[in-house]
Amino acid sequence: MSPLNLAAHLGQDEFLAQVFHRHHRHVPAALSDPSQLICWDDVNTILATHRLEPPRFRLSADGEMLPAHRYTAPVTTRRHTVWQRLHPAELHARLAEGASLVIDAVDELHPPVGRAAMELERWLRTGVQANLYASWTAREGFGVHWDDHDVVVIQIDGAKRWKLYGPTRTAPMYKDTDEPQPPPEEPVAEVVLRPGDVLYLPRGWWHSVAASEGEHSLHLTFGIQTATGAQLLSWLADDLRRHDVLREDLPVHAPAAQQAAYLDRLRKEVTAALEDPDLIGRYTAMRDGIDLTRLRPSLPHLTGVPADPAVRVRLTTARARLESAADGAGVVFRACDNEWEMAAEARPLLQCLMSAARSAVSLGELAAAAHISVADAAAVVSELMDGQAITVEGSER
Repeated sequence: MSPLNLAAHLGQDEFLAQVFHRHHRHVPAALSDPSQLICWDDVNTILATHRLEPPRFRLSADGEMLPAHRYTAPVTTRRHTVWQRLHPAELHARLAEGASLVIDAVDELHPPVGRAAMELERWLRTGVQANLYASWTAREGFGVHWDDHDVVVIQIDGAKRWKLYGPTRTAPMYKDTDEPQPPPEEPVAEVVLRPGDVLYLPRGWWHSVAASEGEHSLHLTFGIQTATGAQLLSWLADDLRRHDVLREDLPVHAPAAQQAAYLDRLRKEVTAALEDPDLIGRYTAMRDGIDLTRLRPSLPHLTGVPADPAVRVRLTTARARLESAADGAGVVFRACDNEWEMAAEARPLLQCLMSAARSAVSLGELAAAAHISVADAAAVVSELMDGQAITVEGSER
């Protein structure tokens, strides 16, 4: 499947410079066939073949989650465990009454949605989770609310009306000192999403959503992980533990003059760190390097990738980092909380993997890109597989 190119649809660099974290953006008819991502048959299959417990799969109405017993029935297995079997007739009844259907992290259940999430992760350099929402009536599933993360919404089928009220607190957080003020009575904008439309909404924007256009609705919401100043300072505090003053006991019982001297030493270390022009870049690189969002096993290949040019592999992260080694003689590759130092000859192979991050590439293609043998390419890929950065896929889908 070809890339969705959501970056281009949203505005690429102009979006990042002028819209991201600032304003909403509606892009009508951005995708010609959104059903390539997911369709109703896919949703039915997911519900029928996965034992999804609340809140991963849930029904919601008027901001409240419905009790699972209203649309499932308990089943006791031979091993004396109990799971909730979906009752289709009861599910239909609850949805007809106005409940909304939600599946969290559907990117982990349906590969096309997972690939779209990886595309966003690669562009925005942060984690992304996709949730699925379906509704059939004008009854609001969640009321007027705000999210603690930015979202990119793709309307798959039907239509849904979004009322946007704007923010009442700058960049509110899940763990915050104050709650946002209530939203205004009247929305600042109303948007009706139709199949293929894309909507971006910054975090903290009050909004309400309803299938009020006389037809059902199916949409995906891609939630974008935040990277805040509070998180930067938390990481910086750990990073600065290499300095004695950060590890020393606080002079709680010392005279005021000694306490002031300690704080002055502490201030100098923190100030020096904050004056580093590459501080945000180092923090972002750290986040990218430890990303473990989409780990995937490579069965049946337990001890390495066979030297078969037809074997297809791909990265399990869209946020891998490739840099020149400090001595300039090789490269450093960081991914999935691991780091590899390799000869410079490995650079083309790694670049090929990174350029095809959301799809699979064959060992033969990797070997040709690096002008090495398939056996040598298999050795490099096997090392990456041991570090969870590579997964084997039988064929591209």
